[in-house]
Amino acid sequence: MSSRHLMCTAVLAAAVATVGGGSIASADVSAAVIKEFRGNLVITKGDLPEGKNEKDTIAKIKTERLKELDGEDKGDAKFWHFHYTAFLTKTGASELEMKFFMNEKKFVADNRLQGIDPKATVLSGDISISEDDGLVKGKSYVIKLVTDKDVVVASAPLVMK
Repeated sequence: MSSRHLMCTAVLAAAVATVGGGSIASADVSAAVIKEFRGNLVITKGDLPEGKNEKDTIAKIKTERLKELDGEDKGDAKFWHFHYTAFLTKTGASELEMKFFMNEKKFVADNRLQGIDPKATVLSGDISISEDDGLVKGKSYVIKLVTDKDVVVASAPLVMK
């Protein structure tokens, strides 16, 4: 198997479903990269970068990972669009919910992800969300990917600019 195939090319496989103006899919990622980011929701502007080897790929992902996201004004509301890669702590769900929390406890918005391959350990997709959904420009959020039993399988902090 070639290293290109093993690396983080975000080769889309399995199910694809419509989500917030985007799609989700399982992604082809090496075991070392999965181990490094397990439980993390990695927010980026596009697909995960690929390095020369696993160590380089991990370093590139850490560099590309966003902590703040600039929004775009569309009419009366601010919109945020981002790419996510979720390194799940638990498999088995065919549906997940991406929940946005302020101060880690106050729920403010969500986005449902459907059509997930229950065997997938890594999910990748695009999300669009706006102030109309409950987010506020300049605020910090913790984004949690949760099962229908409210088990967190991946999370990330993000400031909406």
